[in-house]
Amino acid sequence: MFFRQDIPKLKQDLSIQTNLLGHQLTFNTRWGVFSPRAIDDGTVLLMKYLKVDKADKCLDLGCGYGPIGLAVAKSCPQGEVHMVDKDFVAVELSNKNAKLNNINNAEAYLSDAFLSVNKDNYFDQIISNVPAKVGREQLSIILYDAHDALKVGGTITFVTINGLRNFVKDNFKSVFGNYKKLKQGQKYTISQAIKVK
Repeated sequence: MFFRQDIPKLKQDLSIQTNLLGHQLTFNTRWGVFSPRAIDDGTVLLMKYLKVDKADKCLDLGCGYGPIGLAVAKSCPQGEVHMVDKDFVAVELSNKNAKLNNINNAEAYLSDAFLSVNKDNYFDQIISNVPAKVGREQLSIILYDAHDALKVGGTITFVTINGLRNFVKDNFKSVFGNYKKLKQGQKYTISQAIKVK
């Protein structure tokens, strides 16, 4: 337990400096958002295997304070990145971190999954570090909405805990008709599917 005199310091933003997708980035974070002290291991693994073209239109689903979306935005300077989260603090931090890192082709906004995205056949990539407790109902909603939002030939890439890998595999095959395991580490799996039609 902390004492009253500790509270002002706990309310201050934390700072992370890291290299993602070959870009040196700084992130301000805060207690209460996912992984506030360091970039989580799942995101680190995802960044090692994610390929981005310079003009891609991407969606970071569940962006948190922005590590995936902003690293991707740096890698697609002629493209654009939409970052969504249902947590207003995460959205606020993502937009502040975009400014902090001089990133002009990314924007975060509030959305419960795709509810406020309103884009059909638009994205080249949808990327997400999926929460461990996503639930099959929410995952089904996300995957069908992702299918609608992707262009033909677009990809969806998830990083999940290993315990979800077969669940994701089965659902990617059901919705997209295909599945590829990009990497399985000790704790996390990177899964990908392509919208073929």
